[in-house]
Amino acid sequence: MFQIHQYKSHGYNLVLDVNSGSVHIFDDAAYDMLPQVAAMIENDRDVTEDEVVSALVSGGKFDPETVRETVSELFSLKDNGSLFADDIYEKYIGAINAAVPVVKALCLHIAHDCNLACSYCFAGKGDYSGEREMMSYETGKAALDFLVKESRGRRNLEVDFFGGEPLMNWDVVKQLVLYGRSLEKEHDKNFRFTLTTNGLLLDDEKLDFMNREMGNLVLSVDGRRSVHDRLRKRRDGGGSYDLIIDKFVHAAESRNQDRYYVRGTFTAYNKDFSKDVESLADLGFKQISMEPVVAERSEPYAITESDLDEIIEEYDRLCDLYLERRKEGRGFNFFHFNIDLAGGPCVAKRLSGCGSGCEYLSVTPDGKLYPCHQFAGKPEFVMGDVHRGIVRDDIRDDFRKCNVYTRPECRKCFARYYCSGGCQANAFNENGDINSVYEIGCILERKRIECAIMLQAAQADEI
Repeated sequence: MFQIHQYKSHGYNLVLDVNSGSVHIFDDAAYDMLPQVAAMIENDRDVTEDEVVSALVSGGKFDPETVRETVSELFSLKDNGSLFADDIYEKYIGAINAAVPVVKALCLHIAHDCNLACSYCFAGKGDYSGEREMMSYETGKAALDFLVKESRGRRNLEVDFFGGEPLMNWDVVKQLVLYGRSLEKEHDKNFRFTLTTNGLLLDDEKLDFMNREMGNLVLSVDGRRSVHDRLRKRRDGGGSYDLIIDKFVHAAESRNQDRYYVRGTFTAYNKDFSKDVESLADLGFKQISMEPVVAERSEPYAITESDLDEIIEEYDRLCDLYLERRKEGRGFNFFHFNIDLAGGPCVAKRLSGCGSGCEYLSVTPDGKLYPCHQFAGKPEFVMGDVHRGIVRDDIRDDFRKCNVYTRPECRKCFARYYCSGGCQANAFNENGDINSVYEIGCILERKRIECAIMLQAAQADEI
């Protein structure tokens, strides 16, 4: 069955044909007629163009000439598959579930310790509610060996250095990168390394190494100084903004404003987060991400249902800023506004998402394997370890079979092929079930996708 999502944004009448992925800008007449035409086609897939014209004309709302012209255009779009398209993806689920899992990415928890004490940290301020410890070179080496083995014939592999704060274990980071490079020729692999840092220990020596060896950097900063320092505090209670911001500006410039993101978190304290994005853009950053916090509802900074209307309006203000800067030649990329309408991810990614628990695993300092970094520290999600490999195939199977069709909410959602069902960790933390959804996250994701589609339509309209 087909599915259509239509909405108005920034002066555009936008129509998304969910199954084909086609996006259309409609005039007012076509936009107003579409619901009735869609209802008639849904009721009778073989309804003719003349029958639709007759029904609309008899309704008296539109003049006959406009009706005939508009309906003809709608049926042309139907005939070429870009409107009223049927779902072609569900039939691939069986093949995706039957495929032999191939691990292609690891998140290495190189440090379960941190020199900050961020209030909203899901990792328990770095230690994941356990002991503070560092990953040894031997454990990291075993992890890379595991990845090479379990990646089978896949050549391109991803390794993320994560924490806590990875730069607290910098020597091991360097050793593991060099070890990974030594494996590339022997096994015909290509490692792409990423590192996430709060910046306190960043210096030119480390940055030079990262610029040579790291495919991507994630630089954690929440925007304005007052916002950043409110929750991203040092262990002694002081703020961290002034200690890191110049380093981050330098890092972005040293990478030619590419292959990095400044990544912030907004909370109930800064629902005007477009100002934080603007402050980062004013500093010259071109690659910006600002994520909504996910926290226990009892926390004062948590985002709840009562905040959603204000946050949704703020995304519209962010679109205004985005369009304004683009027209002025001072544009920047906002992570959640980056979607590929022409190509996009493969079918498996559209249906199943990030691949956590199957293609993507996290490794804690003691070598245990988890479905992703957000499950680390939860004993019921230990899948094995880097020495024995995966021993809990049941956990992997649960994640492998989780997709947009196992969630009733996703089946009726226009955004399902963009978010791929959302974050399984957030769903589990909210509802105790990876096949559920984190509804607040879904609402915000739908808004971001609407914004992203509008921005692409606006760009096409500008050409």
